[in-house]
Amino acid sequence: MSGTAPDVARAAAQWLALLESGTAGERDHTGLQQWRDSHPQHEQAWQKAQLLRQRFAELPSSLAMASLDRPQPGRRAVLKRALGVAALVPAAWLLSRQLPIDVWRADLHTATGERKQLPLADGSALQLNTASAVDVDLARRRLTLLDGEMALSVPGATALTVHTRYGQVIARQAEVCVRQLADACRVSVLKGQVQVLDMHGRTTLMHAGQQARLEALGLAAPSPFDILQLGWRDGVLTAQNQLLGDFLRELDRYRPGVLRWDPSLEALRVTGSFRLDDTDRILSLLATTHGLQVQLRTRYWVTLAPRKTLS
Repeated sequence: MSGTAPDVARAAAQWLALLESGTAGERDHTGLQQWRDSHPQHEQAWQKAQLLRQRFAELPSSLAMASLDRPQPGRRAVLKRALGVAALVPAAWLLSRQLPIDVWRADLHTATGERKQLPLADGSALQLNTASAVDVDLARRRLTLLDGEMALSVPGATALTVHTRYGQVIARQAEVCVRQLADACRVSVLKGQVQVLDMHGRTTLMHAGQQARLEALGLAAPSPFDILQLGWRDGVLTAQNQLLGDFLRELDRYRPGVLRWDPSLEALRVTGSFRLDDTDRILSLLATTHGLQVQLRTRYWVTLAPRKTLS
């Protein structure tokens, strides 16, 4: 059984602090693995904590070490200081408006690798892609995309507005996909037309078959979208002579844990349609067709490398 979302988040931060303290022993590592394996939410929380740690590794050392300037001897003191660093992390993410707890507390959310189809009370239909989170407020006719990707079908003439970090997408009698990226969000119109309101109050009309990046500076010029990008709605990841590196980066969104590959594989090409319900099989197929080795450190740490040949 898993606890509440805040409890899971807190537990992940404590495990991370213990490992970062440098005092974790074999028993601690075993306990962490058992906790991660005990529930999918635990593994998802651990991966988010790892991602957060990577982001904050780029902070100046003087800031990262601000809570460690008082030497205290002993294992207990080291762990206490490490927990202090972990406690600073949520506050910093809150300031950047990327606090993980917002995702965990969302009205609707999916775990890594999970997809959902959700009918809304007003007759609209919502689909969530992997690792996505949405708040729903139909009383005010608004959805807020907190993370990930969503597809929305609005059959009625009453507008439904999707709020993102970079502006709003207003849909009526239309189908639209919105994906939150690191520095923008991508808007793709499948049917009808939508209004896009950027952060500066400017409105642009987008039509079926168009996609555009909505950025801090505004909406970029629309272009035709590749329907293959939206295959996730049917549980399919499709590539047409795509660079293997780009394909693996997309596949990585659907796998909990770490997926790595040898840089020499980046320029290989891949073509095919792959079912997202079994990403292990996708890796196996890639290994067969491209002569690769799938190296498993653990269930959640996979590396692809060129297959070694006997001399």
